[in-house]
Amino acid sequence: MQVVDQVISERLTSDVPLVKEVSQYIISAGGKRLRPALLLLVSGALESLHPHRHTLAAVVEFIHTATLLHDDVVDESTLRRGRATANERFGNAPSVLVGDFLYSRAFQMMVDVNNMRVMQVLSDATNVIAEGEVQQLVNMHDPSLDEAAYLRVIRSKTAKLFEASARLAPILCGAPTDVEQTCATYGQALGTAFQVIDDVLDYEGSANVLGKNLGDDLREGKVTLPIICALKKASASQQALLRDAIVDGDLEHMDDILQVIRETGALEAARASAYGEAQRAMKAAERLPANHYSSALLQLAADLLERRS
Repeated sequence: MQVVDQVISERLTSDVPLVKEVSQYIISAGGKRLRPALLLLVSGALESLHPHRHTLAAVVEFIHTATLLHDDVVDESTLRRGRATANERFGNAPSVLVGDFLYSRAFQMMVDVNNMRVMQVLSDATNVIAEGEVQQLVNMHDPSLDEAAYLRVIRSKTAKLFEASARLAPILCGAPTDVEQTCATYGQALGTAFQVIDDVLDYEGSANVLGKNLGDDLREGKVTLPIICALKKASASQQALLRDAIVDGDLEHMDDILQVIRETGALEAARASAYGEAQRAMKAAERLPANHYSSALLQLAADLLERRS
């Protein structure tokens, strides 16, 4: 990961000072670097030391960071990772344009790798992510959204880049198709579980721990799994409260909404869904060669369920 951070630093160069300033602001915020770490762990599990693995790990982090810059503008977010979002600090226009810069820099780096299959996987992933973001926008403020529709969105906008990150390692080392699919399954399941837990934390965490504002999803009109689960078991009056909040994006009755979510067992139900995805990831990891890297992939999926930030 130190090598990946070095690649990131080297490739953030630009003759335009604002590009470098905004890029470094969002990249230096830290974050989990989960997607590049996933690519490196899968490479290790496959006993591959391909020289391009660090470049592609930086590529997936650039793609992820570009989506964050754009998402925060769309969502009008003001807080991420415990500090002001780039759009809050620099404005919407610089955030969108620097997001574009990071996307294009990522594709320049893909070309350097000179592997058409790599290009196909990452270009397909970025396209699916964009579709998922648009579909989420369409779904905003819709209280009739069901779990299947919710899962389709998060498997596009979040899990797809996890899947691509895990798929790149076997592509680089020329692993058989079934091994590539096993890695892709692990990545998709892990990414799905990650997003479900993220959505749970929006209702049970705190701003200080999460690094973002509690209830942001509801304020933005996003119908996530905890709300969907709560609507299934809520009384008629409780359903009316939740639906009004979804439609209006009004957090005036947030304390009452949190009580409904707790009383209906919605958080437990959502975590159970995440548990199922984590189990699917672990089963895929068990099909990889047995070494300390594949053991780490198993542990990563298990630890995800204990995530609190």
